[in-house]
Amino acid sequence: MFTAGFYAELESDFRRITREVPGAFQRNMSGYDASAANLADHHDGPLGVFVSREWHDLLAGVLDVRATGDVHASLHHHEPGSASGWPHNDLNPGWFAGPPPGPDQVRLTSLPHIDYGTGPREQGVQARETIRAVSLLFYLGNGPWQPGDGGETGLFASNCDAALTGPAAAVAPTDNSLVLFECTPFSWHTFFSNPTKSRDCVVMWLHRTKDDAVTRWGASNIAYW
Repeated sequence: MFTAGFYAELESDFRRITREVPGAFQRNMSGYDASAANLADHHDGPLGVFVSREWHDLLAGVLDVRATGDVHASLHHHEPGSASGWPHNDLNPGWFAGPPPGPDQVRLTSLPHIDYGTGPREQGVQARETIRAVSLLFYLGNGPWQPGDGGETGLFASNCDAALTGPAAAVAPTDNSLVLFECTPFSWHTFFSNPTKSRDCVVMWLHRTKDDAVTRWGASNIAYW
């Protein structure tokens, strides 16, 4: 994905945050057996590339999505033996503070001023509801991977397949690689347990306006938290 030199900088920045920033990673994601650090609080180093407008526009262009400039990005850590997740499609709301960002700006999630998933916020904080449009997982710091290590991202053809026949594909968490997809009613995916090794990655979402999402997918297909 990135040049070897820049990838090494990304991994080093991730390890720096893990080692040197007390309390950066929190187990505050209900139902997810992982800890996370909001990249909005740690984007002053190489990892800031993931919340840059240039990166935002590149991803939106690849998938031909009219994204708003609103970005939610986190660093995720799964301890060895973390439980598998459940299939979900990421077609969820995301709330952001303030007016829409300009064409050269990004707006990052601003906890605790506003709840990203549901919208409650501090008094006087303006809030906008958007809908997730693009999902990305970038793997880093996992070391050599081989079958049996787990930690893959399972991709499913449908929710029925998720329950009955298993994944259409299982993407290994290979360092310096990523999974990228548009959030749709059909983008079913999940985390598979990692029996022996930790799994680390950057997880991020771009967003579209709610009107755009409703026009494209229908209001009933938006998965509210």
